[in-house]
Amino acid sequence: MATTPTTSRTISVEINGTTYEREVPASRLLVHFLRDDLDLTGTHVGCDTGSCGACTVQLDGAAVKSCCMLAVQADGASLRTVEGLAGEDGELSALQQAFHTHHGLQCGYCTPGMLMSATALLERNPHPSEDEVKLALQGNICRCTGYWNIVEAVVAAGEGGAQ
Repeated sequence: MATTPTTSRTISVEINGTTYEREVPASRLLVHFLRDDLDLTGTHVGCDTGSCGACTVQLDGAAVKSCCMLAVQADGASLRTVEGLAGEDGELSALQQAFHTHHGLQCGYCTPGMLMSATALLERNPHPSEDEVKLALQGNICRCTGYWNIVEAVVAAGEGGAQ
């Protein structure tokens, strides 16, 4: 008996504390689900091959590249995007404030991915060394070539704040 291939599936994911249930095409990438279906456009599409890290989000606390993952693979997971970093009142997180203070933003295209990778690092290692930050961010490319300010911002956030 032949079966018909599944072309879509209903998934349920928690994103930034809100549960979404949607039917998605089986081939839909997570980054496009976030951006196009849920209008969470803070997650950027850069290389579309997992090389640049602009699409980095957290999946059950781990940094993942959402352009390399199907939305159906996230079914039942808890996601955090860059929109979920600031407080409910819009107050920047200590890491976001450190990026601002240390001029780690530059053109801003890589910033969401950098913030999500750095957040994952700080959650498992609250006081990373400079070398640990560089290692954690090695999957994120900044075409402005301003890594120093970004590393400095993450180290400062780990030291207790933006200063």
